[in-house]
Amino acid sequence: MAKAYLVGSGVAALAAATFLIRDGGFDGADIHLFEERREIGGGPDADGTACAGHTMRGGRMFEAEFRCTHDLLSGIPTLDDPSVSVTQHILAGHEDFARDDIARLVDGDGKIVDTRSTGFSERDRLELLRCLATPEGHLDGKRITDCFGEHFFSTNFWFIWCTTFAFQPWHSAIEFRRSLRRFLHLFPELSSMSGIHRTRCTPCPSIVRPLTAWLRERGVTLHTGCHVTDLHLAPGRRNTTVKTICLSRHGRDEKITVAPDDLVLVTNGSVTDASSVGSHTAAPSPRPHRSDAWLLWNRLARGRDDFGNPAAFAKHMKESRGESFTVTTEDPVFLKALEEFSGRESGGGLMTFTGSNWLLTIVVPRRPVRPDGASVWWGYGLFPGRAGDHTPKPMTMCSGREILEEVLHHLPFDEPVAARVLETSTVVPCLMPYLNSQFLARRHDDRPKVVPEGSVNLAFIGPFAEVPDDVVSTVEYSVRTAWTAVARLLRLDKQPPPVHKGHHDPRVLAAALETMHRR
Repeated sequence: MAKAYLVGSGVAALAAATFLIRDGGFDGADIHLFEERREIGGGPDADGTACAGHTMRGGRMFEAEFRCTHDLLSGIPTLDDPSVSVTQHILAGHEDFARDDIARLVDGDGKIVDTRSTGFSERDRLELLRCLATPEGHLDGKRITDCFGEHFFSTNFWFIWCTTFAFQPWHSAIEFRRSLRRFLHLFPELSSMSGIHRTRCTPCPSIVRPLTAWLRERGVTLHTGCHVTDLHLAPGRRNTTVKTICLSRHGRDEKITVAPDDLVLVTNGSVTDASSVGSHTAAPSPRPHRSDAWLLWNRLARGRDDFGNPAAFAKHMKESRGESFTVTTEDPVFLKALEEFSGRESGGGLMTFTGSNWLLTIVVPRRPVRPDGASVWWGYGLFPGRAGDHTPKPMTMCSGREILEEVLHHLPFDEPVAARVLETSTVVPCLMPYLNSQFLARRHDDRPKVVPEGSVNLAFIGPFAEVPDDVVSTVEYSVRTAWTAVARLLRLDKQPPPVHKGHHDPRVLAAALETMHRR
């Protein structure tokens, strides 16, 4: 029987293993995932305790047109109720707790911004329409700043869009255009975020653990502490074939011979690789750990133009880094104060402080309670290299407590409330040097195709494999690369559904244009 070897254990790899069983007829015992870390799941992980503080590096959003994701998770039962699929759970959660954010943006004076207006000038509108209409090939290597004037980056639209998707002005115009076209149908609901779905809990227990449980029940082996260092390919480039997998298992070198019918699926690159975690009293280490996830891609791409260009994404850490922080507390004082300020029950929404030098955004889940009884919320800064407004040093050099002080500086809470929040909270910061590397300015061939031309048994999956039209920062993109890899390598009739293209619908275009002209 053919075997499948998957490098990495993020959502893309877990999805690929599921598709191999569901559509490819693989026995679970013939599938092996290799993960260097001790945790399974890649980016959407979660760890910690109420005492030391919880930590999660980021959240994940969903929407109605995540066709591959909904298809995948419709066959995965939730951990709490095997009769309910993960997809059903996500959709039911959206129906029960539909979002209606009226405090999406807060200005430098601590006032809630009326986001019904995009804040566009006529020039901003014309530039946005021009970006939407420009063929992707004409944006090769360009940044967003090459397409828009300075005023655009001070509009309500930009503040909402960039903090929803983590775009920076110097990021890729190609990726920004893709996000605009892919989510054009969400324009009318942008200010309220009502079209965005979220899992009821964090992504790890909601998605990663159900997928992992489903795979383990079917005999899939998940090897932790295993770092794949290289792949040996058969001579010649006409029919790319992996012959040997080189790995280090808990520090000991091994080699796995790959049979002619075996498959090798590689998650190349990682947005959370070399992450550094601080504490409530200490900043994260400023020096990133060695980047093993990028090392494999560099070795594979050396001398091959069909395997992409990892340097385009991995060599610009000042432009790709981001920082998140997780707040743990058993005292409800912060949540109550936030509800009173925003006029909405806490939960699910994003709140961005437009006057923040770090461009801080906080996120309070609808049900922010962990099994240990602690309440957890989190946030992030898009400009962690700048000095804070309250704290006169970069976010990257701040302890968790100092970051919380900066957040409270932007909220109009009474001093006793702010003091109690500081006293009863534990904050864990996490610095990620490659967090936004997927958005860096690039050329059309910097990411390899999911299945390179002529590949016999090798595929690339995850955010650094190329899928036309879709948006790299989403769970949907990772799942789509996984489905594409399995379907093409096995030459299956069942292919992934097409990417949603709302910009082809006249009604969507009309609604988006109306939104752009709101004053």
